[in-house]
This record gives sequence, C-alpha cells and structure tokens, in this order.
Amino acid sequence: MVFLSRVIAFFIDRVVFRVERGHGPAFWIVSIISQIVLGILASMIVMWFSRWREYRADAGSASLVGPHKMIGALRALQRGQKAQMPDELLAFGINTGKMSGLFSSHPPLEARIRALENRG
Repeated sequence: MVFLSRVIAFFIDRVVFRVERGHGPAFWIVSIISQIVLGILASMIVMWFSRWREYRADAGSASLVGPHKMIGALRALQRGQKAQMPDELLAFGINTGKMSGLFSSHPPLEARIRALENRG
C-alpha cells in the first residue's frame, strides 16, 4: 500500500506538476491521500474475504451436521442477539447499516441462513 501510494504520488508529481528534481509538495500530499484511500480499499477487501470465509465455514458445518441443524444453530444465535444498541454505543456495533456492511467481518445472520437454505 505504501509502495503503491508512492508510485502514484511520484507519477502525479512528475507528470501533472512537472517537478524535475526531488519531490515537490504534491508528492507528499498525494502520497498521504493515496495511503488513506488505499488503506480503506484494503480493509474492504480483507473484510470481504472474512465474510466469504464465514459462508464457507457455514457450508462446511452444514455438510458435517446437516443443513437443518446448522440453520437451527444460526437461528438460535439470532434469537440471542440483543435488541437495538444505545446511540452512545452504536459505533461499537457490528453491521449497523449498508455502508458498514462493507467493513463488517461477518455477514448478517439472515444472509447466512438464506445461503444455507438456498444451498439445499
């Protein structure tokens, strides 16, 4: 991520701002901004992989114990979930909205149950 951000910054510094010697201020500004953007994109990719792994774990468990038992276990987890979190603690919640779903490490239980039901 740091290497790629420096490559992007170097390219913009040389081509757009035409700095010929050293690094101009654009290099450092673009480098910092691209590190932030690439870090966010990297987090989204890691969380997507984590959610994919969770679906695979559910499928593996369903093949061992049977899909109905796995669906039952997920529904039991769903019943055990607490109601709406207080506003003061909402930042600590998992999967509280559509945008935060991109940064969630686990898919919603409803989606996991639906995936197992569609699997057969």
